[in-house]
Amino acid sequence: MQAKLHQILSRADHLETRLCILLNSSSRKTAVRLFFRAISRMGDGVLWYSLGALLPYLYGMQGLYQLIHIMLTALVVLMVYKFLKQKLVRERPFINCDIIQQAAPALDRYSFPSGHTMHAFSFSIMFSIYLPQIAYLVWGFTSLVALSRVILGLHYPTDVFAGALLGSILALSSVVLITL
Repeated sequence: MQAKLHQILSRADHLETRLCILLNSSSRKTAVRLFFRAISRMGDGVLWYSLGALLPYLYGMQGLYQLIHIMLTALVVLMVYKFLKQKLVRERPFINCDIIQQAAPALDRYSFPSGHTMHAFSFSIMFSIYLPQIAYLVWGFTSLVALSRVILGLHYPTDVFAGALLGSILALSSVVLITL
């Protein structure tokens, strides 16, 4: 039974690495690499903080409360992300596989989970609630952020999937808590 599980996990790891190689190969094109670097850089917080600054401007004190809610949720996401990175210590794809090119600087050494993706999903949920008129824009951007992390050789698809799941759970939990 244990040998069978090891075989399944090994095969899954091999398939994931192949997907990483495939997606990362597109970063050898300068336009693709520069585009996804810019997306990734904006996902560092630039877009999210800019949108957050709009809330008090558009909605006054209510917008300020919304911004505080979003920032407190982001702080929780950051703490969970840092805790998991320190405990799970999965090396980045470009470290584990010579074929995968590091096409952008990494913010830290380990890859699991993707912090960019955790924050992007969390912020997208929050902004979809507080600024529903721009939901389609933030979700489009979030999809590009998630994709950028694999294309740039910084994350495996499972890092991105876990980041999306965790960011969503944390944001939705925050929304539920505030409505109680």
